[in-house]
Amino acid sequence: MAFELPHVRASASHSGPPLDRISVRDYVRDIEIGAFRTERGVTQRVRFNVVLEVMHNAAAESDDVDQVVSYDMITEAIEAALAADRLNLLETLAERVAAACLIDPQSVRVFVRVEKLDRIPGALGVEIVRARVPKAAPRIRPVRELAGAAQAVRPAVIYLDREVLGGAGAARWLDAITGWHKPNVLCIAAPEPQPAATEAQQMIGLLAIEAAAWALTDRDPRFSVVASRTELDWSLKSGRHTVWAPRRMATARAGGDRPDASDPAGLAAWLAAEIGADLLVTVGAAAAPEGGAAALRRLDPARPEALADLG
Repeated sequence: MAFELPHVRASASHSGPPLDRISVRDYVRDIEIGAFRTERGVTQRVRFNVVLEVMHNAAAESDDVDQVVSYDMITEAIEAALAADRLNLLETLAERVAAACLIDPQSVRVFVRVEKLDRIPGALGVEIVRARVPKAAPRIRPVRELAGAAQAVRPAVIYLDREVLGGAGAARWLDAITGWHKPNVLCIAAPEPQPAATEAQQMIGLLAIEAAAWALTDRDPRFSVVASRTELDWSLKSGRHTVWAPRRMATARAGGDRPDASDPAGLAAWLAAEIGADLLVTVGAAAAPEGGAAALRRLDPARPEALADLG
């Protein structure tokens, strides 16, 4: 049993009600690692096998991607650990991968096996098991930081009001947004003002914004619509140009303080606060919404080139 893959060891060593498991197997990377002089200045193949035990969820009933822990979390944990700095020990590498995998509130226990494939005819390596210390879970997680990476994903939220998006300068703004180096998500308004009224009317307003988002991607295929939290996470990290469809995330907020389509600029500010954006850019908004921890910048609708000056 000691030499079985982590998923077998996880199953054999668990007590109590069974947990769900996600895994990444035989993930091989060429890296420089090792304490011996012969391992410096050269790369060697290192293989990762990771099993993450997670709490049960209702994803099977709803088919909702935001209710599960993404496999990307494991591969990002590996890549972040590799990007941090050169390491001597597989033990250090395994610890960093395990710590990053256990950040998510749904994570319970992780098995990490890391092996060098080029040192001997077979494989040599280390395997660790770590458990998560429970903490209070956020309602919607921020854009996940890559543990150990030089820089975390700190996106911007950009709001274009209906007059700007429907005006003669819209194409210039879309060009400026797609040309900006900073990860960002575009928020827009419905073509017509939406009233703050009944729950049904609020839903109609959010759907009107979504329809406008799909219409934008139809005329500018550089953009794609994102609706779920998981897809937004992935899109920002992948450098994709996205426009937000707000209904799914906005209606997840319980109580009377959920965002309202009658205030699309406020909706953009809400998103900025939820995902931990460090910058909220509004263009043509009638009001200057508060973006929480995000710095607010209002830009002149006639000067899309000003976006590049924000850094």
